[in-house]
Amino acid sequence: MDVVVTGAAGFVGSCLSRRLLAEGHRVFGLDLLIDRYDPSHFERRLRDLRGHPGFRFVRGDLCDPEALRAVFALGAPKAVVHLAALASVRASLADPPAYGRVNMMGTMNVLEAARAHGVTHVVVASSGSVYGADTPVPFSESAAADRPLSPYGASKRAMELAAWSYAHSFGMDVTVLRLFNVYGPYGRPDMMPFQWSVAIDQGRSLTLYAGGRLKRDWTFVEDTLDGIVAALGKPGGYRLYNLGRGEPVENLRFVRTLERLLGKTAHAVEVPAPATEQTQTWADIGRARAELGFEPKVSVEEGLERFVAWLRDEGLVGV
Repeated sequence: MDVVVTGAAGFVGSCLSRRLLAEGHRVFGLDLLIDRYDPSHFERRLRDLRGHPGFRFVRGDLCDPEALRAVFALGAPKAVVHLAALASVRASLADPPAYGRVNMMGTMNVLEAARAHGVTHVVVASSGSVYGADTPVPFSESAAADRPLSPYGASKRAMELAAWSYAHSFGMDVTVLRLFNVYGPYGRPDMMPFQWSVAIDQGRSLTLYAGGRLKRDWTFVEDTLDGIVAALGKPGGYRLYNLGRGEPVENLRFVRTLERLLGKTAHAVEVPAPATEQTQTWADIGRARAELGFEPKVSVEEGLERFVAWLRDEGLVGV
């Protein structure tokens, strides 16, 4: 099957592209390669994809209809996995309109391009950030999710509403996946697991909000991919799923595990949590388990061991 993957040079997008290629699909990737961090990370993710005969790539902007037409014209795609977005809760405070433009309008453009090209199924990546602070835990897909704490969370919720409108108005199969705290090889350097690992390795201080007591539903990337691939294979109107491990872990435990794996002590600076931070994220994965067969397998300890091994292989931390 031909699949369009937006954000194909990103963390999850590049990992998904490898998985789909290994399963015999052709992947048509789109990514703007924005300069929010060192471009060597994009090249690292793309290096083994570029040489694959089933992979073709367009550098372009979600907000440019011509770029979208170019990637859809590469073949006869039957599905789209829309992962491209402006990410980061905290970064969204600096430029909220950009998050609305890229995440909301960009998603509308992807949905419209899919409709125009007769694509039968669109999978849209959302975030556990949509739940905000007032949702009872574990977070259920039936919760209102109408009080996100950041422009990023709000833009992701807007993406979900756009997805619903296309499924309802045009009879498209659209699946929305709320991803929870994904980490692992090829991860973004601006995400906490990467930042903490490098800080510990280099003896630099790291920031721990609320003394590390915040809890996150850390989900290893391979488990997330299992959920995405399962959703891709089960279209059916509008569907919404949480994809997390379903086991919140204190950030302090996460850092202590990194200390053990790196053989060094973290120099943690404790600061109050900003208003954008959820006290905890915790996915109720009952629906995904029942309908997709989703069953996360990788514990935080195993996932971090594999992550640190990859960092060492890439020369990003010391041996």
